[in-house]
Amino acid sequence: MSIRKSLLPLFVALLVVTLGACGGNAPSIDWTVNVTGAVSNPLEISYHDLVGREQVTLEDVLMRRSQGEDSTNSWEGPAVGAILEEAGASASATAIVCMADDGYAMEIPLGELGDAIIALKRDGEWIGEEGGVIRIVVPSLPANSWISQLTDIQVVE
Repeated sequence: MSIRKSLLPLFVALLVVTLGACGGNAPSIDWTVNVTGAVSNPLEISYHDLVGREQVTLEDVLMRRSQGEDSTNSWEGPAVGAILEEAGASASATAIVCMADDGYAMEIPLGELGDAIIALKRDGEWIGEEGGVIRIVVPSLPANSWISQLTDIQVVE
């Protein structure tokens, strides 16, 4: 048996493990986030595209709730700052308006964004459709600012 034939199963196994670690096990969700407003390059980013971006993990984030008990969780997803940079957010932008699928919206000053992410995972598990699909997580703000079912990010001046 040649070396190539004996290494083929090993190569296939490594490929499967690598793809799984890169989001291959992500749920198949039909969702899009639009980045518009004061940008030079408006974006339409699918859920699949969000999964394929560099993921940032925020550990031990206190989720301060206006009702109920606070909780501490880890969150994972692409950085909002990197997405705004890719969209070419205006240098004179002052805030973003995040909009949910149900029309709920929240304005977040750019100075408050800090380490904000578009969260796809909570405590290592995919949020999925039953958990609101995706949400913006802004550690410096109370949880009522963390829009779930995020569909639009509008950059405002």
